[in-house]
Amino acid sequence: MKFLRFLLFPFAIIYDVVTSIRNFFFEVGVFKQTSFKIPVIVVGNLSVGGTGKTPQIEYLIRLLKVSFKTAVLSRGYKRKTEGFVLLNSTHSAEDVGDEPLQYFKKFSAINVAVDANRAEGIIRLINENSPEVILLDDAYQHRKVKGSFYILLTKFDDLFTDDFLLPTGNLRESRSGAKRADVILVTKCPINLSESSKNKVEEKLKKFHKKVFFTTISYDDKTAGSESVLVDDLKNYEILLITGIANPTPLLSFLNEKKVNFKHLKFPDHHHFTEHEIVTIKEEYADLKSSKKLILTTEKDYVRLENRVEALSFLGIRTSFLEQQEEFNTIIKSHIK
Repeated sequence: MKFLRFLLFPFAIIYDVVTSIRNFFFEVGVFKQTSFKIPVIVVGNLSVGGTGKTPQIEYLIRLLKVSFKTAVLSRGYKRKTEGFVLLNSTHSAEDVGDEPLQYFKKFSAINVAVDANRAEGIIRLINENSPEVILLDDAYQHRKVKGSFYILLTKFDDLFTDDFLLPTGNLRESRSGAKRADVILVTKCPINLSESSKNKVEEKLKKFHKKVFFTTISYDDKTAGSESVLVDDLKNYEILLITGIANPTPLLSFLNEKKVNFKHLKFPDHHHFTEHEIVTIKEEYADLKSSKKLILTTEKDYVRLENRVEALSFLGIRTSFLEQQEEFNTIIKSHIK
């Protein structure tokens, strides 16, 4: 696979030229950007998938929802509806996408909407719901909207500085796109990140002259859903693990560290499960021999599998700052005020 991607290098050069011209036209005003009178905070990345955008959006929701009327706008990836949709209790993941539905179910005090046209979506939210701040999920390359603040995510063990453009690498645009960021968050760091490792990352990012923060993923201490089980007690269960996310490796490592006995069924990111696959999941679960067994999935997958699979639980995750959390919080709140 790596050799094949290397052979596609000429196409990566063409892709670089096209995206660079597009970005240049936005910068000089040939292509129109729409800005707004309220804060619009953009969360995204330069690479495809798996940098932790969802828990970072949720972190911002928790930070802001008490003091500010907050809304989230997403494209609603792989949804079957079109145009602007303001989420309500009747919507499914197929209607609006898994991540927006997850936000809606977890945070009742905010508005969540989907619209592929982010500018139109923001206008509708402002006119119909009067938010004080809007969070744009995965919109770093959506240049038609000029956000008021940009948070760029890059994964600790897969920094954008070490990557190359599609299709040879995984970058959606060139590394110079980091210049648009207001802050850079290095995500999914080891919980015991050493000072020397941190310094190496900062050295790679220093040419962009952005404030850098280091975060990690922390898992909930117990499952939710059909059964609430302490994580430390999962080793006493036989688990069927279902994932449909970009990078399940951190979850697999976490469960292995906890000595959990599991069988893993892996599906593509944002996967819509077919009836045949649901039957397969149920059969695999029935084949588990232990009297203590459950189906475990991620929170994002749970909203797509809920009501279709029994004995289904999920393990939630959160973004945690390794240091300087209050400085980050202050930067965000000061920007909004």
